[in-house]
Amino acid sequence: MHETEADTRANRIDPVLRDAGWGVMDGAQVQRELICPGRILTGGQRGTALSADYVLSYRGRKLAVIEAKKAGLGHTTGVGQAKDYAGRLKARFAYATNGIGWYGIDMHTGTEGDIALPFPTPEQLWQRCFPEGNDWRDRFGAVPFETGGGKWQPRYYQHNAITAVLDAIAKDRDRILLTLATGTGKTSIAFQIAWKLFHARWNLSRDPVRRPRILFLADRNILADQAYNAFSAFPPDALCRIRPEEIRRKGGIPRNASVFFTIFQTFMTNDGESEDPQFTFEGYEPDFFDFIVIDECHRGGARDESTWRGILEYFKPAVQLGLTATPKRDVNADTYAYFGEPVYTYALKEGIGDGFLTPFKVRQMASTLDEYKFSEGDEVVAGEIDRDKTYTEADFNTKLRIDQREQSRVNEFMDQIDQRQKTLVFCATQDHAARVRNYINQVKSNPDPHYCERVTADDGELGERHLREFQDNEKTLPTVLTTSQKLSTGVDARNVRNIVLLRLIKSMVEFKQIIGRGTRTFEGKDYFTIYDFVKAYEHFNDPAWDGEPLPPDPPGNPCPPRGEDDDPRPPPHTTGGGVEEPPPPERIVVKLADGKERSIRYIGATTYWHDGRQITAQEFMQQLFGDLGGLIADEDELRAIWSDPERRESFIQRLADLGYDSERLDDMRRLIDAPNSDIFDVLAYVRFTLAPQARSQRVQVAKSTGMQGYEREMRAFLEFVLDKYQYEGIGELASGKIADFLRIRYGGVNDAKRVLGTVDDIRRAFIEIQGHLFRANADTGG
Repeated sequence: MHETEADTRANRIDPVLRDAGWGVMDGAQVQRELICPGRILTGGQRGTALSADYVLSYRGRKLAVIEAKKAGLGHTTGVGQAKDYAGRLKARFAYATNGIGWYGIDMHTGTEGDIALPFPTPEQLWQRCFPEGNDWRDRFGAVPFETGGGKWQPRYYQHNAITAVLDAIAKDRDRILLTLATGTGKTSIAFQIAWKLFHARWNLSRDPVRRPRILFLADRNILADQAYNAFSAFPPDALCRIRPEEIRRKGGIPRNASVFFTIFQTFMTNDGESEDPQFTFEGYEPDFFDFIVIDECHRGGARDESTWRGILEYFKPAVQLGLTATPKRDVNADTYAYFGEPVYTYALKEGIGDGFLTPFKVRQMASTLDEYKFSEGDEVVAGEIDRDKTYTEADFNTKLRIDQREQSRVNEFMDQIDQRQKTLVFCATQDHAARVRNYINQVKSNPDPHYCERVTADDGELGERHLREFQDNEKTLPTVLTTSQKLSTGVDARNVRNIVLLRLIKSMVEFKQIIGRGTRTFEGKDYFTIYDFVKAYEHFNDPAWDGEPLPPDPPGNPCPPRGEDDDPRPPPHTTGGGVEEPPPPERIVVKLADGKERSIRYIGATTYWHDGRQITAQEFMQQLFGDLGGLIADEDELRAIWSDPERRESFIQRLADLGYDSERLDDMRRLIDAPNSDIFDVLAYVRFTLAPQARSQRVQVAKSTGMQGYEREMRAFLEFVLDKYQYEGIGELASGKIADFLRIRYGGVNDAKRVLGTVDDIRRAFIEIQGHLFRANADTGG
């Protein structure tokens, strides 16, 4: 049977769906949906994208997924894909068909089997999904998403999150939690929820006679401003930014809007007599707001008297939605206790695997001065040092200051990074951030005095301006920001390429937030790198690093474990804007003996995010060995694949889909001490323990053995191709490169044909010479 899948869809499946009313009845939609674009790989490439052949939606809800195969295949061939796609899209039913037979799965009950036509109508499928009616669910479904004229479409997990929250509201749940990885668009989700509530005229009375009053509550002005700007599709008179200075100027609080934006501190005052803030709420009644969105709701969540808790308890009647990027841990268990289990979770692992978040590398930077004990020749400049004490990372820049050590760290990472790339540096204190800023500006290659700036609580409006300029992707300055606590959450800077950790990070919550500063996608950004000087990578071994939220640790088993002296800093205090910064302690200042700083050495090791966990380069190589066993039978097959451009490109794509992209394989070349070899040599070394060859050696052999039988001009052309391969790598041997080479060398294909022969002759020679590059040759060790 020569029928294609497209034929089967058009002639067999589409008519069945039309007869059932899909795509015909009002509100019944049939569409092909790109579920995810595929993991981001190097060189602007992507892993395999996932697309559902048919997604059946009715009244704004996705009810079913259909996976189609051509009529020549079995009708259940697509069952696995159908289940996967339905699970991702939260569709109740999954179907597989070849247009002749139909197979159905109920994802809720697990019931499955062949089904008879006619296919269920939209109303029949709706009744199976929602046998019990709910007026608010119907009203929410009738309000379309605000897409900005088609410029924005919800990603599948955003659709799931929005639907889960609206379902909870429709069922009269008043405390709701969403757990979504940083960079996945929590503000866009909050906007769409508010948009549907606004247009459905939902409010606490559950009677659609007025529009709701919605409060978006953040802990910093920049986050409230970002949200305010993201809600710009609302009518201008529907939005209100609550600012204390505006209230004082106008002599009253704003009340005539629908969506209000402010920060926690607006509802707080300190009378000077008590350390605890007093809640003023600026005159709003407890039932004024119908719906409250709390951004980054985990901040301070472990303390019963936390800032947001007092505010939310005052506005108790409102339905309250908490947004967080962090799983349940001992430090934020109170957040989960208050809101309940999340109605939807989308983890970092999923975001990277789907291609909506950027993957990352970790460079573990161990040094010969990770600990310090006083020795003769060192000078105590200030304070009183304990000559018997070994000072650890927790002491540096909090109890103990050694400027030469910090300068050496700055020199090390500035040598390793591309200094043109945007970089965040996390320091122990505000003073430490200032010193690191100065050291960076002393060694930078860019002459501009604003290359590196500090952004901490003490920097106030000037720091906010530096942050806004850093976030502007059209601007290159400042290029590097140093900070202490302030930039660990909520900073939407998409083009961050490097994160440098110069302070201990003990909280898993904070660790995930800091990693999230780099995961946002940007054109040309294949990955970002974490330079870890403080062993923060150990958090990757914590089971809570990713995946589903875990329950808090049982009493007596805190995680991570810590000793009495692990954190010498006094309790943090809250500064304007809600960011907790440790106050400067009394420090011991030591100057190392002359020349001692020159003996500081660093040992770097790269780890990789692979298949949902962090692994070392050695583990990565072992994993590659195992996977290659299922892909290639022997050495001859690998040589045959690598000698054929089309087979090679297909094989490289298959490796990339398994997590072995070209960037990682390039790293493997350095690991086997063969930086000038081919990726072929990495695979041959790992799988068959063949000694690697430099590309120059391969080219030399190919020139001596592969030129016989060609005319002078063809030999010159092939030598030109081989030289490009020697200096640039395997990408120069792709089929698509032939036209480029002909244009560069001869001006165009027609001119090349007059000299070299037909296009088939040129292509045949281009492929044949590659066989000489990768054939076994005892004389060269290949």
